[in-house]
Amino acid sequence: MWGKHEREPMLKKIAIVLIVLIAGILAFAATKPNEFSVERSAVVNAPPDRVFALLNDFHNWPSWSPWEKLDPNMKRTHSGSPSGVGAVYNWEGNSDVGKGRMEIVESTSPSHVGIKLDFMEPMEANNKTDLTLTPEGSGTKVRWAMHGQNNFMSKVMQVFMSMDSMIGKDFEAGLANMNAAVQK
Repeated sequence: MWGKHEREPMLKKIAIVLIVLIAGILAFAATKPNEFSVERSAVVNAPPDRVFALLNDFHNWPSWSPWEKLDPNMKRTHSGSPSGVGAVYNWEGNSDVGKGRMEIVESTSPSHVGIKLDFMEPMEANNKTDLTLTPEGSGTKVRWAMHGQNNFMSKVMQVFMSMDSMIGKDFEAGLANMNAAVQK
């Protein structure tokens, strides 16, 4: 068994190592970019006008959005315009979906929907989402992109996980769901 005098130097060494490790993580986080961008694209087997109808009306999002099924008890409210510019979608749910608000701020049929995306919980963030549609063969290439600012906490999180891998997999699932939904 170690005596008190033998433990104190060991505890000091452990504390110093922890402080240096935390300082290193914080310093590395500070080098992360101030902005982030995540983008995925896929070809959906439908003409642009049919795909656009799914995106431009938040009432259609449950048929394809990858987040809709994460919380069956999620509270949703729609306000503003029924679709297009001014349409608003608010949600509040479990820890998987959090709380937030989307508003369509740009709508050019059948090629683009721009969304102002505000997360309130589990952490605050204000991002821009663009869904761009271009004809490709008999289908539509859908480019889904999200852009935003990295605050310091976001930078610290990105030391351990990338925004691209976290959000990109959801975009990929949403694009696949979109393809299935437009076939119905």
